[in-house]
Amino acid sequence: MGQRGRDGGDGRGGARRFARALPALLIVGGVVYDVSTPPRFTAVPLFAAAPLVAAPLFAARTTLLSGLCAVLAVLFLHLGNGTLDEVQAPTEILTVAVVAALALLINRVVRRSGERLASARVIAETAQRAVLPTPAERIGGLQVAARYEAAQADAFIGGDLFAVQDTPYGVRLVVGDVRGKGMGAVEAVAVVIGAFREAAEQESSLEGVAQRLERALAREGTRRDGLDAFEGFTTAVLAEVPRGEAVVRVVDRGHPEPLMLYADGRAELLEPAEPALPLGMSDLGTWPDRAYEVPYPAGATLLFYTDGLSEARDADGVFYDPVARLSGRLFPGPDAMLDALVSDVRRHTGGGATDDLALLAVTRPAEGQPERRRTMPVVP
Repeated sequence: MGQRGRDGGDGRGGARRFARALPALLIVGGVVYDVSTPPRFTAVPLFAAAPLVAAPLFAARTTLLSGLCAVLAVLFLHLGNGTLDEVQAPTEILTVAVVAALALLINRVVRRSGERLASARVIAETAQRAVLPTPAERIGGLQVAARYEAAQADAFIGGDLFAVQDTPYGVRLVVGDVRGKGMGAVEAVAVVIGAFREAAEQESSLEGVAQRLERALAREGTRRDGLDAFEGFTTAVLAEVPRGEAVVRVVDRGHPEPLMLYADGRAELLEPAEPALPLGMSDLGTWPDRAYEVPYPAGATLLFYTDGLSEARDADGVFYDPVARLSGRLFPGPDAMLDALVSDVRRHTGGGATDDLALLAVTRPAEGQPERRRTMPVVP
């Protein structure tokens, strides 16, 4: 990767370099200003600014060095001007020294805050990975890839979820989106995934798995004195790929429909015959879940996603259309497909995503399919 990629763009890299050079530039600029102007003009504001600029950008040693250089610069300038015995000389020296001391205090506070923030990020990332582990690349003979893209930079906690499990009934999976954000959403994600892991092994039908998830959310809501005390509903799509059958069974509970990308590049949504309410909304009515079955030929890839994909907008407010963007494209595998998809969504939104994005791609390998296939970019 070139320098542009490492710096996140030449503009941002240049801005960082300028900011790091700024303390020295301020001191040099102060000296030049003082030497080139009459004695009644002072460059003390420039000298005082140098350690303050260094405080949030550098370590304590560099901040201290900036402060000492600024104090010494004022001292030697007064010596050179022969004004050290005037009343303003000790005042200016003391002013810069006090500001340098405050800069050291600021540096210490910033460093401690940075350490706490880094620790919180590590804890958040660890919690997210514990609740939402990345699935294996191969499960039950299928190729699997997953991505979780947080809307906010350096954020790991969210309400999107996915899980894949090899069970006695075939490979079963769930992709969902919990209402809300933060730790409440993560707790709901843990409930849904925990219930799915257990139900996927025990329930003989996909409809039974969906009902177990429904009961788990209702039970958790009751335990917390009502839905308002808990992330009350979850849109979810569940799927099952039985062993030895070229089909996929799907139960959709108010979630964006999965997409089938065929080996010839065709793409289509797998729309349910009847819409259904999300999980956790059984108080509004009950109805039997009905799985719908779709052919799942060799070489095809199933794409499951949250509304962070389908509701991503460009600068003109146009929604991202995964069917249109993926139609006619070929990828060597699900991992490459998700890489291209994430990059394309970023281009579509200009990097300004407003919602988390979870993606799960599952490919049924074809007989004799080579390890790598011809790749075409999402955007020509």
